[in-house]
Amino acid sequence: MDRDETVCNCMGVTAGEIMEAIENGAKTVEDIQEATGAGTVCGGCIGDIEKLLEGEK
Repeated sequence: MDRDETVCNCMGVTAGEIMEAIENGAKTVEDIQEATGAGTVCGGCIGDIEKLLEGEK
């Protein structure tokens, strides 16, 4: 996934912002939500957040 790609349309969070949160220690969807706000409105991007988390393990 391109770092500039918007993952969470509701909060305007990019893949790069999520990857940065992972690099800074986020290990769960909840960690990502707390760090970026992604996935906290409609939840439609939770699957993409999980894919990014899996890719970083």
